[in-house]
Amino acid sequence: MNNALSNAVTGTQRNTARNTARNTKRSAKRAACAALVALAACLTAGAAAAAPLAVSEIQTQTRHTFSYTCADGKTFKVTYLNAKNGQSFAILPVAGQSLLFVSTIAASGVRYQADRYTWWTKGPRADLYDATAGENAAPVLAGCATIMR
Repeated sequence: MNNALSNAVTGTQRNTARNTARNTKRSAKRAACAALVALAACLTAGAAAAAPLAVSEIQTQTRHTFSYTCADGKTFKVTYLNAKNGQSFAILPVAGQSLLFVSTIAASGVRYQADRYTWWTKGPRADLYDATAGENAAPVLAGCATIMR
């Protein structure tokens, strides 16, 4: 086999291995987020709508609740939890239920994941994305900002 063909095959094998590793990491993240959403659903099942979501295994260091207003006029509250072990969570209403989002790596701002949803904050602004809408889809909720009073 000549060098050019050998290098092309090796490069293809490397790309295949990288894609497999990325897909495995994504699947693991989705499974972890789905488990947290299921845990949150179990903990809130049968509870009054105003009752706070509590996960006893998370040792909360700080808890802050902010009101947001989005470009379409929708308003809602998001509670942010910072755990003693450095993990961060966000609880926000999506499709009529409170979902527990887990922070993940982001190039800028803080990105929180829950099932198919991504809540991406950058300073006082945030957007909600639905992964099932496609990679380049517009946010489900756009131009959300904390209400300062």
